[in-house]
Amino acid sequence: MGRKILTLREVIGIIKDKASLSKAALLSTAPIRLAVLRATSHAPPAAADDRHVSALLLSGESSRSAASPIIAALMLRLHRTGSSIVALKCLLVFHHILRRGPFILQDQLSVFPSSGGRNHLNLSDFRDAAAWHLSAWVRWYARFLETLLSTSRILGYFLSSSIRFNQENRISSLLNLDLIKEIDSLSLLIEEISRSPDNFTEEEGGGVIVKEITALFLNDYISSVNELLLRLTELGERVDSLSFGDSVVVVCGLKRLQNCRERLSDLYSVEKPSIEMMWSLVQELKDRIEMVNKEGGKFLTWRTRESGTESARFEERVLIGVDSMKKFKSGRFSVNGFSGYLALDKSI
Repeated sequence: MGRKILTLREVIGIIKDKASLSKAALLSTAPIRLAVLRATSHAPPAAADDRHVSALLLSGESSRSAASPIIAALMLRLHRTGSSIVALKCLLVFHHILRRGPFILQDQLSVFPSSGGRNHLNLSDFRDAAAWHLSAWVRWYARFLETLLSTSRILGYFLSSSIRFNQENRISSLLNLDLIKEIDSLSLLIEEISRSPDNFTEEEGGGVIVKEITALFLNDYISSVNELLLRLTELGERVDSLSFGDSVVVVCGLKRLQNCRERLSDLYSVEKPSIEMMWSLVQELKDRIEMVNKEGGKFLTWRTRESGTESARFEERVLIGVDSMKKFKSGRFSVNGFSGYLALDKSI
């Protein structure tokens, strides 16, 4: 077997890597810069050698003063590059930090930057003219990690982390408002997974990186399903105590979650009993809440309409309190990402 013939893009990438390494060696922050460059090189167009990633994680476990420059260097690398390969490698390192990095490094990533209010994972404008499909993966992966961090902040621990805690006692002590908030954040994460781009094309390269990304966020998918199951089970014991407002939010969230089920099944054939249990529990809870509120005379007709030729695509009932009906009028509404029209049920 002969040696693989490098493309012009790969040759240019190798030259850039060597130039960056030479430049970094002259700086005062050389050890950190060199570690970041080795873990996020242009070539090869595959996931970084785990030795380089592990070395980077190890260098950030001693103190905050050591961890902060690592996150800053990775962010700088991410935002200065126009290469989808380098950008994906940077994001992969962030994901590895959340999964198996030291807590100090995780904490620095979750609070970066300490001031300024800028969202450093907003890569919605990223474009690599030589790899359009991989560019879509960069934009989505950054958005997914942003959602993962947001969910972790709400839960109070890093969802991707291999360190797991017994959550049953904490969950059972949550107020309804906090419990619903955690359920909503986990649902948003699952929704974001369902929005991942279509499968890559080998012609563009980067297939190995995408496969590693897929393996990582599918693990997060399973973790989020398990966490969601705990909270949905707890919510099932509180159906009778939900206020009308809580009922509206829960039903909208469950419906939104159901809407991404088909897409998830098409993208990833992950066969896990916990996944099937989650979907069954979602449907059961939605039906129970509707029944409880209907028996209590608390419901409205909710007709959601979409623009264009699909104007009458969805129509169903959504719950709301009779005592608060005076506050509502028929007309357009928007709840938790759903918009449509409300019409008072004439049977009340």
